[in-house]
Amino acid sequence: MKILVVNAGSSSMKYQLFDMESGNVLAKGICEKIGITPTSGSITHKRPDADKYFLETPVPDHNAAIKLVLDTLTDEKLGVIKDISEIEAVGHRFVHGGKLKESTFMTDDILEYIESIVPINPLHGPASLKGVYACKKAMPNVPQVGVYDSAFYANMPEEAYTYAIPYEWTEKYSIRRYGFHGTSHRFVSQAAAKIVGKPIEDLKIISCHLGSGSSVTAIQNGIAIDTSMGFTPQDGLPMGTRCGPIDPSIVTFMIRQGYTADELDTILTKKSGMLGVSGASSDAREVWAAVDQGNKRAKLAIDLVVHYARKLIGGYVAEMNGVDVLIITAGLGENDNLVRNAICTNLECFGIKINEELNMSAPRGSQLDLTAEGSKVKVLVIPTDEELMIAKDTERLANEFYKK
Repeated sequence: MKILVVNAGSSSMKYQLFDMESGNVLAKGICEKIGITPTSGSITHKRPDADKYFLETPVPDHNAAIKLVLDTLTDEKLGVIKDISEIEAVGHRFVHGGKLKESTFMTDDILEYIESIVPINPLHGPASLKGVYACKKAMPNVPQVGVYDSAFYANMPEEAYTYAIPYEWTEKYSIRRYGFHGTSHRFVSQAAAKIVGKPIEDLKIISCHLGSGSSVTAIQNGIAIDTSMGFTPQDGLPMGTRCGPIDPSIVTFMIRQGYTADELDTILTKKSGMLGVSGASSDAREVWAAVDQGNKRAKLAIDLVVHYARKLIGGYVAEMNGVDVLIITAGLGENDNLVRNAICTNLECFGIKINEELNMSAPRGSQLDLTAEGSKVKVLVIPTDEELMIAKDTERLANEFYKK
């Protein structure tokens, strides 16, 4: 079975085509600058056996984007399939699934529900929906599947997802801790169970997804019981441009200073985090370069990320009464040995010790077992693969579809 995985943004569309029999990615790429201007747009297309292909071409909307993707995938020179009929299902990444507890077919009822929760998911929801509608138009007879980051947290205990606000707000406005990055945490936790050779149902796992967006999740017996991101992906720990946890009264205080709600939303989401504190960049590599040049604010920005990550790890150890596996993943976690080393320092009281020499010398982006001799907790660096997780969910549902 060949499955196309689509991750649609407001002005971009990432894609990967999987051959599920072999597990290989046949091709992947991204359309960018969708709808920015009538003449803007481009596609970058990659095959394992060929040089990267790049083309600037007008991409006025998501319908044009998916047509460009399908034309490229079936192109005589660039493509990897002869006809789009070889694509048997499409999986769509959704950041927010609201009350949905598992991956679903994108039926009219589901689409109507996703439309209804756009007010609590204004950043990602509309773009993801555009991707679905474009694919349904281009491939009307192909099953479309939605995979929701938030669904992994559907079984968190009530005390973990409920905010101490007037309960009528929870009921009327659906304000609760939803949690995100669930597809990534689900992938790496399943991979960790295979690495340690134990059923995931027998493990207590803390998974640290550290990237431009970051979250930490506690997973007990295969179920996410707590996570750092909340009503939005803003909470938990400082990120590239997101502020992370702040006193909510800071918002009301700044409103009284003359800022509007929209201005504050932009500042706290796009101009805070490592960028806001360091003044240098949201990219950890550039922040570290500024540290090397003596920039104290840059050092503080890194220290804040480390500080909050360690607090979350310690809290989740207490919540689960122990931990068997600590996972570090995503762009920053997989590639930044300095951050990994700093986070794992002074966790010996929890039985967590890493092999610092291996950590500092290991190649970037590789799977690693950093467990030091005498450590009671397995410490693993596992490259995440959200697209493969989406493809597997899509394959499972597509098999049900074709059996009917």
